[in-house]
Amino acid sequence: MSEYESSNETTERKWYQAIGPGIITACVVIGPGSILTSNKIGSLQGFGMIWVVVVACIFMMFFMSMGARVGVIAKSSPADLIRNHLGSGGKGLAILVGLCVFFISTAFQFGNNLGVQSAFNVYMDKSITMYLVIGFNALSISFLFAFKDFYKALEKVMMVFVGLMLLCFAVNLIFAKPDPVDMAQGFLPLNAKFDFETLGLIGTTFVVAAAYFQAYLARQKGWSPKELKNGLVDARVGSIIMATLTIMLMATAASVLKGFDLKNVEDVAKGLAPAFGEKGKLLFCIGLFSAAYSSFLVNSMIAGFILSDGLNLGASSRDMAPKILTTIVLLTGMTVALFVVYMGIDPVPAVVFAQAVTVIGNPLLAGTLLWFTNNKKIMGDQTNGPVTNAVGGIGLLILLAMAYQTAVIKIPERLKSMKAETQVEVVEELPVTNDETPVLESED
Repeated sequence: MSEYESSNETTERKWYQAIGPGIITACVVIGPGSILTSNKIGSLQGFGMIWVVVVACIFMMFFMSMGARVGVIAKSSPADLIRNHLGSGGKGLAILVGLCVFFISTAFQFGNNLGVQSAFNVYMDKSITMYLVIGFNALSISFLFAFKDFYKALEKVMMVFVGLMLLCFAVNLIFAKPDPVDMAQGFLPLNAKFDFETLGLIGTTFVVAAAYFQAYLARQKGWSPKELKNGLVDARVGSIIMATLTIMLMATAASVLKGFDLKNVEDVAKGLAPAFGEKGKLLFCIGLFSAAYSSFLVNSMIAGFILSDGLNLGASSRDMAPKILTTIVLLTGMTVALFVVYMGIDPVPAVVFAQAVTVIGNPLLAGTLLWFTNNKKIMGDQTNGPVTNAVGGIGLLILLAMAYQTAVIKIPERLKSMKAETQVEVVEELPVTNDETPVLESED
């Protein structure tokens, strides 16, 4: 009997005992990137974009609920569903979904490693922090293979990290003493403009790959169809935690970091020191470390499990292939991050590659979830209602708009910037005449 077949025999639990997958998903969404983005927007625009966070979390909640329903109701893993219901093209699509998620997670994984390094770099020498990054990656890999019931251990660890983040960022917010009237107005769409900046803020919270992974987490949690209602409560709890953490970060920055040029998370920590002192800065660094470490562990799992499922190598925490692929993501992200830190080079090429893959990956994952949850052969009488389809359709359109922004604006800008920097380096290496003007050879 498989892990998933036996899960349906579990006794019905109270709603608070069913909580778990949503907490894990919150951990992967709240990482170094979302922390920096929240602080930057708060320092630049004050409380005015809080309503965008609420909107993004609503989309995330609906898609997480769809993922959870697939995990509970469907009798197969997501990749098996694709293969079984799409005929000859299903195998290729399942592999494509897996590869998209794998390359996105691998390319961005170095950012999570840099977040861990940055959390310690505020207090320690760079060489020491690099060894710490290696140690924590080794700990993560050990975590994958050490526990017989891997999911339960993961759930407990992620709950600790979420608790630390909530505590640390809440205390910082209390220190910041935000204006309650201004903060309350931020929940209203007074600045209701859906420009590229708004889409970018939505993108840091509406992480469709994490919502898709909810199907795997729901199966590993062992929810039975009778517990589906409690499972949907879990998605709401996870979404509320995401919104709460993001809003606390944004409000803190709006109160004490106005005018700061925040280029990285170290700048955020240094900016908090004058207002909060060393204790406040330490609290932020503990929260940052919790976000970075929990995010890169779960982020790697998302890639490993979805690709393994796409390649038909297994999708359970008891299978070896997902753990091996997760390890590959961890080691690749660590190697790139350490190389960037040691050499002091620009990680932009990896970011450009990741952004290129998201153009295909994010809309594909969202569309697949919508297809799963509207297919009666898969979901029976648990298909989407009109509200879920309406929100899901709008979410898909937003993802397509973000894909357009990435393909047409972000990637060309990055490539142009990289080309300009390369040309500057070439000019600096060219021989010069007596008047110190670079000698350029003719292109003819």
